[in-house]
Amino acid sequence: MHRYFFQLLICALLICFSSCNSNEEEFTIEFEKYTLENGLEVILHKDSSDPIVAVTTLVHVGSSREKPGRTGFAHFFEHMSFNDSENVPRGANRKMIPELGGVRNGGTWSDGTIYYEVVPKDAFEKILWIDSDRMGFMINTVTDEALEREKQVVKNEKRERVDNNPYGHTGAVIRENLYPEGHPYNWTVIGDLEDLQAATLADVKEFYEKYYGANNTTLVIAGDIDIVETKKLVEKWFGEIRRGSVIEPLSP
Repeated sequence: MHRYFFQLLICALLICFSSCNSNEEEFTIEFEKYTLENGLEVILHKDSSDPIVAVTTLVHVGSSREKPGRTGFAHFFEHMSFNDSENVPRGANRKMIPELGGVRNGGTWSDGTIYYEVVPKDAFEKILWIDSDRMGFMINTVTDEALEREKQVVKNEKRERVDNNPYGHTGAVIRENLYPEGHPYNWTVIGDLEDLQAATLADVKEFYEKYYGANNTTLVIAGDIDIVETKKLVEKWFGEIRRGSVIEPLSP
């Protein structure tokens, strides 16, 4: 009797799962993808469920593009980019966005650097202004004084998150054992303090000129936007950013 009961139960469950799967709608996210004349890749997604907009700038450069003896540059440059730029008031990257009711942050990993903000829709164009100026017009504002100041910030971050953190060096040990010396994944994203201390203004500018071109960047905008109007705004604020060098893929 029990055997027949379990057979019937299994059949009922199979029918139930089959019915659930047949009624399940396919999940899709509609978006539009195009490229500006300067090579900037743009992805737009409209979602009017809330009156907010998320803007993400992804630069396709991470720690894997660094050289031994010059590690930590991609992460360091992320920090530098949140400081000054030519046309945005000093401190706006750090202060203006919270004042507008938004949040912002950034991150670096082996193969990319990301900057993002989420703001009320009425602050959307101001964010495009801030982001485009940071992307295309910040390098001339970097001074030796600013360089040294940001070095100390990154050093303190490494001491807090790695050196003085239990198991903080686990990532470095794993990388060193997985990848041979000289391999672009051999070192950590934050790099070595000795390399960071040795960084010069010329090194930083060389890194920017090589990797921070429009053609090595993807701009993603999602939220309560008008697609046609957003395209005009993207062209207005990002269209004049220079096209950089052609970045060849890393060798396997």
